[in-house]
Amino acid sequence: MQSVSSAADGAVHTSAGGVPPVLSARGVARRFGGNRAVDGMSLDLHAGEIVGLIGPNGAGKTTFFSLIAGSLVPDAGEIRLKGERIERQPAARRLSMGLGRTFQIPRPFAGMSILDNVMAAAQNQTGESILRNFLQPGTVRAEERTARERARALIDFVTLGHLVDQPARVLSGGQRKLLELARVMMAEPAVILLDEPAAGVNPALLDVIIDRIVEINRMGVSILLIEHNMDMIARLCGRIVVMASGRELAAGTPAEIMANREVAEAYLGEVLPEVAP
Repeated sequence: MQSVSSAADGAVHTSAGGVPPVLSARGVARRFGGNRAVDGMSLDLHAGEIVGLIGPNGAGKTTFFSLIAGSLVPDAGEIRLKGERIERQPAARRLSMGLGRTFQIPRPFAGMSILDNVMAAAQNQTGESILRNFLQPGTVRAEERTARERARALIDFVTLGHLVDQPARVLSGGQRKLLELARVMMAEPAVILLDEPAAGVNPALLDVIIDRIVEINRMGVSILLIEHNMDMIARLCGRIVVMASGRELAAGTPAEIMANREVAEAYLGEVLPEVAP
């Protein structure tokens, strides 16, 4: 689904079918001292899309993710989720609204079982209130049973069912990435920000991760993906946005981005040869 692009003017952009983006950033900026880590960045993610966000190290990609997810607050600009402004909302509120995030380096609760790690991501549980544990014990038990069943299904989905009762410390780096997918899906997100899911993953597990991301997208979850593995980006993404120096450098299909000389110079450190007419 292609978006209608224009300047970062604060307008709500729509797809070709007139549907607003599920996630929208307009003129987002963040400065650290004298460094403009994100400098007026804008981006749309429409329902059903997997969009790749690429760029050289230091381009501002992870900072931009943190601004969207809520672990950082922008100095300027606006961020909307399903039409609602969220740039001043805390990260927990954004998660409850349907915006999930994974991290480049997963940090599970190492001593807890894989099942308990996934169950911990369930949102809006009655049992989170100490008082309601006493006033509504039946509801709390019923919700816990439902959460446990869903967590087990998600663990099976990410191919870790044989380890469900093992502590998370036994998992390899690639398996921890799969656990991250199960945890973020436990929160029932509409949008997931995936931060380098291929980093440090062996080729066999990488194919599993790619397959699971495709299946998650087919479930109706829109995905914004940071990744340095260009083969993975090309396999997953219908559209790619390139960042450099905190700004958008280019946007287009994988083929268009790979043929873009500015991208080659900024991202690959070299200029592509001229293509003969």
